[in-house]
Formats: sequence, structure tokens, C-alpha cells
Amino acid sequence: MVLFGDVRFFDTTLRDGEQTPGVSLEPEEKVWIAKNLDSLGVDVIEAGSAITSEGERKGIKAVVKEGLKAEICSFARCLKTDVDYALECEVDSVHLVVSVSDLHINEKLKKDRETVKQMAVDMVEYAKRHGLIVELSGEDASRADLDYLASLYKAGVDAGADRLCFCDTVGVLRPEMTYDIFSKLSSGLKAPISIHCHDDLGLATANTVAALRGGAAQAHVTINGIGERAGNTALEEVVMVLKSLYGVNTKIVTENLYPTSKLVSRLMGIPLAPNKSLVGDNAFMHESGIHTHGLMANTMTYEPITPEIIGRKRQIVLGKHAGRTSVAMALREIGLVATDKQLDEITRQIKDLGDKGKKVTDADLMSIADSVLGIKTEARIKLIDCTVLSGNRATPTASVKVMIDDEEIVESGVGLGPVDAALNALRKSVMGVADLKLDEYRVEAITGGTDAIVEVWVKMSRDTQVISARGAGPDIIMASVQAFVEGMNRLIQEKNGISKAR
Repeated sequence: MVLFGDVRFFDTTLRDGEQTPGVSLEPEEKVWIAKNLDSLGVDVIEAGSAITSEGERKGIKAVVKEGLKAEICSFARCLKTDVDYALECEVDSVHLVVSVSDLHINEKLKKDRETVKQMAVDMVEYAKRHGLIVELSGEDASRADLDYLASLYKAGVDAGADRLCFCDTVGVLRPEMTYDIFSKLSSGLKAPISIHCHDDLGLATANTVAALRGGAAQAHVTINGIGERAGNTALEEVVMVLKSLYGVNTKIVTENLYPTSKLVSRLMGIPLAPNKSLVGDNAFMHESGIHTHGLMANTMTYEPITPEIIGRKRQIVLGKHAGRTSVAMALREIGLVATDKQLDEITRQIKDLGDKGKKVTDADLMSIADSVLGIKTEARIKLIDCTVLSGNRATPTASVKVMIDDEEIVESGVGLGPVDAALNALRKSVMGVADLKLDEYRVEAITGGTDAIVEVWVKMSRDTQVISARGAGPDIIMASVQAFVEGMNRLIQEKNGISKAR
């Protein structure tokens, strides 16, 4: 039986994660992410590397001032200037990193083993004299001589290091090797040891879990596995592997994993691959009729965990792989019931669309269902005109003219941007008779270039009814308005009528 101790998490999203090429966070963005990491329950937040720049120090100081529960740490090389800058930021700890492989010692530092060991000892002592918690980290440890590494660790502990860290800097560890290394190190050292993995060969999570099994007390992780090159170990993966495969509950609030993932992706400008485990768009999305049929019987048939555990929802999508079961489920969600013959025809038409490479939207489903079921509906809300004013200094303002049944209504609205202003004006146009809520808004480019066609998706709700609608065109404002008007019509039609009385 595999036994784990109390697993700690050292999150380096704001340091190693921010070293992702092209990523640079403003201080307020660092604070926003740090507060979410703290709510998740991580033990240590590596807020940056204080030596980097004045702007980086400003960000680290801003995180420190938040008074979070987590320990706030700065990365530092074994140089007095690095530690001094960390002290200036008033962090709780330093992640003190020293090269330990002969490749790094000889080629990068141009020094010898004993000199490097003494550098580590001197800086541990210096940091401890100034009141810092010290985590002494061996860079490129996976390619180092393990006897030398152990001797450096022991010297660091004797100098006062509180924790140690083993860095697989270029991702060359193997899980079985990792387990053996940590079994030996954890039993022979007088300080807890961390594992810090990179994902160059796709083994970061496997190696991290193997290290924890072998006796590592703490895992270095990032949200979404972001980081230099192929990235670091993903926090969400380690947490859910421990929970679902080993029965180990950590202090991490798992329901916050997906919201935090989306926040980091947005602020850092790094979109997630659709097939990214747990947090990618497709992770809990099902199209195959066989899979959907199984899910109806028991969700565990095609899902290892329920999406709600990490703050997500299951999605059933329609396309060429859809079966009658998934089509019937989708119809029920929009309040429609079909006979077996009608269901066969709707399914056939959906597959035809899928075969043409088209994404089958809720609007497509409604159109097909209306045709097959003989439902004829006329839009009760018609957009007559929409004018938007926006500028560098002016508050974005929009005015809309709509026809609701036979009544002409003119409304205006303001917003944070031109799209927000237009949608607020539309919402006001029906406010007296329908309380509509915009739950989700998404924009995708269908074509490239400055004249790209964009597709806007909205999810809207009224009371307990929830629908999706879309709009498309070269103008993002009008595509958004088109999607919103379509959504308003569908919600109002489903509630059977909008009164003329205002």
C-alpha cells in the first residue's frame, strides 16, 4: 500500500510560470492570481524573482502587502545581491537555487564542486541571519552526482536550511528512478525535501507523484502546468491524481481549480489546448453517441471524476458522432420532445452538418427541430437600429431601436466597452417584461486577417431557462448584438409571450 505524508504545495505560477516566453504580469495581476492561489490553499507562493527588475519587486511587494495565509517567497541565486533584493521585498522566504550538476558547475558557473558548495552554505547562513525561511534548491539535480548532491544538502541543513528541493531542470527523470532517489534522500536528510519538475518529455506529473510516494514532502507546481519551454508540473493534475487514484486528500480546495485555471490563462494570455487534462475545453465534453448513452446510465462509464469536483460542468455536443441519445438529451434541454421517427430525422440532419465540418450549435438544433417538428416561430423582437459611440476619453454609449411585436422601443445604455454598452441597451429594451441575464460571452475568429469574420457565442438565462445563441460577421459589436437578440427571442418565446404593456 502506498503511503503519503501531508503533501504541501509550493506554487511557482508567478515565477517559473511567468518565465513563459511572452508573459509579463502587472503588479495588480500578480496580486489577483496570488489571492486565488491563496484561496486554493497552496502553502507557498513564489511571487517572483526580486533581482529581476524594479517592476518585479513592485509586484512582489504588492503580493506581500495582501497579508495572505500562504508563505510568500522570492527566487534567489546564491548571491548576496539576490538575497538583499528579496529582503527589500519583505518576503517570508527565499527559494535559494544553486547549480549541482557537473555540466552546470563547469560550463555555466566555471567553478568547482567545493566552491559551489561553500557558496550555498554562505548564502543559507546569510539569509537565515536576516530572518528568512530558506529552501535550498539543487538546480539540474537529476543530472548530478547523487553523493555530491547529498553532501551539499547536508551542508545546507547544517547551515540552517529549513527545506531542500530537487530540481529536474530539463525533465529527464523517470518515475521509477524518481521513486528510488527520493526514498534514499528523504530517509537520509534532516530536512523535508521538495520535488520540482519540468515537462520536457511529458513526465512532470508522473515524476512528481513518484517523488511524493518516495517521501518528498512538497511539490513545486504551476497552474495549467505553465512554465519555461514545455512547462512545469500542473497543480491540478497532481491534486486530482492524488485524490482520485491514491485516495489522498490535500488542503487544496478542488472546486476552485477550474476558475483559477481560467483566470491564469486569461491574464497570462496563454490559451489552453482543448485536450489539456482536467481544465481543457474538451476534458468533460462528449459527442460520441456510445459515450453519451453510457453517461446516461452512469457518468463513471466515460469520466474518471465528476466535473463538479474541480468547478466544471459536463457538456454534450452535437456533430457527426452524435447518436439518438445525445440528440434526445439536447432536445429535452430546450424543452422539446420528438417521436422516434422525428428523432431519427433530426439526428440524420445533425450528422449531415457534422460531415460537412460544421459545428452544430444550439441555434442549428433549434432550426432543424423546428423544421422536423413543424414548429413555426417568428421573431418577436426585431432589431431596427443600433448606434455605438466610443473613444479614448468618452464613456462607451449605445442606443438601440427594436420592435417588440408591433411596438417600437428606443433605449440607450453605457458600459465598460462598446459591446457591453450595446448589450446593456438591449437588456433595458425588454427589462419591463423580461428579466434576462447574460451568463457567458465568448468570441472566436473564424477567419484570419484584419477583416476576420468573428463568431460570438452567448449563454443567457431567464428564471431557470438557459439557452445558447450565436452571431457572426466582420463587426464584433453587431455580431454580439445579433447573438443577444437571437437569445432574447428564444427565451421570450419559450416563456410564451412578451406583453405589449410597458
